[in-house]
Amino acid sequence: MASTSSSTAVDERERKRKRTSGGESPAAGAEAQPSKWQTRREHEIYSSKLFEALRLVRAGSPASSTTTPARSRLVREAADRALAVAARGRSRWSRAILASRRRRLQAAHRARLRAPTVPPSRHPSAAGTSAAPGKASKTPALARKAKVLGRLVPGCHKLPFPALLSEASDYIAALEMQVRAMTALAEVLSSVSSSASASASGSSSSSPPPA
Repeated sequence: MASTSSSTAVDERERKRKRTSGGESPAAGAEAQPSKWQTRREHEIYSSKLFEALRLVRAGSPASSTTTPARSRLVREAADRALAVAARGRSRWSRAILASRRRRLQAAHRARLRAPTVPPSRHPSAAGTSAAPGKASKTPALARKAKVLGRLVPGCHKLPFPALLSEASDYIAALEMQVRAMTALAEVLSSVSSSASASASGSSSSSPPPA
């Protein structure tokens, strides 16, 4: 009788623990959703990092010396880098973005140290070009789509399909949050610019005419 009561108490504690933890272990929950981009806290963290990254881009590239495509590329890289930093290395795509940034900086540093050389010409082999269509036609449709998805998500072109889906869902949620943050920042900057223009025009119209 005592053993029956003890087993009942253990079962009750186990049910309470499962209800409290949602029936999943912390590791499984973290793997399914590495970052919760829908929360207001994540939005604020990324917005602050985005503003700082754009400020550094503006300070490091004056408008007179940077073309519009180059400026757009710098803004895009700064926004993606801030997104990866906000992810705090919890996802493969964020680590891939930061690693790509480091590789570009190292390559640029090496290029400055080396003397300019003529890049080697690349001649695609006839065998490779002829084998590509046949290989693509024999690949299943799902595998082809997974391969394309792996190219779109940074650092995920060699992942197995379940892990790729998890990374892609987190990356899409992060990009949606990025769009919201950049839209809000653009609206704020636009309103500040409009207010400054209105103040300037008001002060000029209220100034007395010259004698």
